[in-house]
Amino acid sequence: MTEYPRLLEPLDLGFTELRNRVVMGSMHTGLEDRGRDADRLAAFYAERARNGPGLMVTGGYAPNLTGSLYPGASALISRRQLRQHQVVTDAVHAWDGKIALQILHAGRYSYHPLSVSASTSRSPITPFRARALTGGGVQRTVSAYARCARLAQEAGYDGVEIMGSEGYLINQFLAPRTNQRTDEWGGSPQKRRRLPVEIVRAVREAVGPDFIIIYRISLLDLVPDGQSWAEIVSLAREVEAAGATILSTGIGWHEARVPTIVTSVPRGAFTAVTATLRPEVTIPVVTSNRISMPRLAEEVIADGSADLVSMARPFLADPDWVLKAQQGRVDEINTCIACNQACLDHTFARKTATCLVNPRAGHETQLVLGPTRAAKSVAVVGAGPAGLAAAVTAAERGHRVELFEAADDLGGQFAIALRIPGKEEFAETIRYYRRRLELEGVQVHLGRWVGAADLEGFDEVVVATGVEPRIPDIPGVDHPSVLTYAQVVLEGRPVGERVAVLGAGGIGVDVAEFLTHTGPSPMGVTEWMAEWGVGSPDAARGGLVPAEPVPSPREVHLLQRKTSKIGKGLGKTTGWVHRLSLRAKGVRQHTGINYERIDDAGVHISFGEDRSRATVLEVDTVVLCTGQESVNTLGAELAARGRPVHVIGGADVAAELDAKRAIRQGTEVAAAL
Repeated sequence: MTEYPRLLEPLDLGFTELRNRVVMGSMHTGLEDRGRDADRLAAFYAERARNGPGLMVTGGYAPNLTGSLYPGASALISRRQLRQHQVVTDAVHAWDGKIALQILHAGRYSYHPLSVSASTSRSPITPFRARALTGGGVQRTVSAYARCARLAQEAGYDGVEIMGSEGYLINQFLAPRTNQRTDEWGGSPQKRRRLPVEIVRAVREAVGPDFIIIYRISLLDLVPDGQSWAEIVSLAREVEAAGATILSTGIGWHEARVPTIVTSVPRGAFTAVTATLRPEVTIPVVTSNRISMPRLAEEVIADGSADLVSMARPFLADPDWVLKAQQGRVDEINTCIACNQACLDHTFARKTATCLVNPRAGHETQLVLGPTRAAKSVAVVGAGPAGLAAAVTAAERGHRVELFEAADDLGGQFAIALRIPGKEEFAETIRYYRRRLELEGVQVHLGRWVGAADLEGFDEVVVATGVEPRIPDIPGVDHPSVLTYAQVVLEGRPVGERVAVLGAGGIGVDVAEFLTHTGPSPMGVTEWMAEWGVGSPDAARGGLVPAEPVPSPREVHLLQRKTSKIGKGLGKTTGWVHRLSLRAKGVRQHTGINYERIDDAGVHISFGEDRSRATVLEVDTVVLCTGQESVNTLGAELAARGRPVHVIGGADVAAELDAKRAIRQGTEVAAAL
């Protein structure tokens, strides 16, 4: 018996069977771009195919050079490339897994001067102006999709996914926003959807009946002049008739100003949209976006919202997700917290995608965590992300580990982050580590400060004592109105109705979010939809309606010394979400600030080098988010005694907090013990 009978139930597609209803959705890892990385890519998929999802989908491969995401990006256009793909498919099939290759033509999202689209235009996320495909060019593009699918079949893939959403080429043909053609490929809804229908038909003819064809359909474009719901339903029916095996949900264009996959998006926010489409077709339908744990995945299948559930990043976080669900070990799942810091942000920077909470993702052949040959006694001091990663990894390898934490609970800076509205998911990481410590038999000492003398009996010491808020040299910084971010968020110190937040890095932005929301409860789907202006599919083209953000309970000023725009240093795929959220809450942003003094009147500030322009912000509370300093007296003590010591995380580098680096450091140090 299983707690998730519908999720783990096989799905008969007629010519083949999927072993469960879990789809590992497409993720571009960066390993697809170079043939020399085929073995690494194979290891990545093999680790997830083992007792894993019923079907996996690769990162996107362009069907021709004009459709590539950037010069040198992944494409499947020649039989000469088949060998590198066969390494991947063989590795997956060795574990009885199934894998489909995603065919993705970037259209005007291509980051190169050869980009093409339905009409001449330039997207807001690339610098290149796309030229309009000629009628002959459209036909050649259809043929390129068919050729790519046939090559994928020869390479051993079990199917292909035709990427028709997220604002890529096919989506550009479907929406009036980007298709102003008046020929047979535009001018009416029926002509606009001709391209995807012709592509599906050509692909089916190329691969025959016994091959999976997934069509990724955009159910909410979330951009002005997107598709109407009636057009989407008609497209779904025509794509089915053309030969698609499965319809997979896509939500939002990349240029949309509505977040769809970041941590602040409620879990399962878009499953109702899939549920609305499902009765309109007879083939299986996949739901997606912000589904990270088995209970929700089971519910959306059991209640009829979908036939399958697609999860991409959850399989970066934990390759054994399905196995743990099958064995009733859900509390051992390393949950995706949707931070984007090591996956999507890496992809946009053309780095290998990995995972903040699982740094082995994408590095399976490099970061090998085998059992140790010589067990040691290991002390880990500090139970923030770095210390937790080190303790768990060392114990899993067979070392005898004790973990010391001066605070009364685990978490470190994550204990602060999980209290920020929209970052409640960070609690899942602490839950995961707490369970792993228990299972691996790590002795945990909470509320225990230790010095060098207390650690004499250990073979190895890992110092992960973290950071403390930096107190800036501002006259009046000791005024009663001044609090640190830790006092406000972690300790719950009261703040007034008018607040100045000094420092607008990641912590300052988080504190501003904290201060502009009411109550600790995470935002529900309905409230979130209203906050961001997302309506029901038939409410308006693209699903956009006027936003109705909940007003901030406080007047908040966010200040920084830099003259650059606030939030510039935040993640590429999440920073814009924070900036829009702060704007919607009416946060007053000040840049190029000199802090003159703090007194009963508030914060006195000036602007520019000559400080001639000055004012006072009349506030009740001042919150310091002005950086951090390493807490590392222990490392120095141990070194003075001649003891070998490993210093990691914030204790090593106290720059803008970096949990990605902290967890990676902890894992790598433990791997080397």
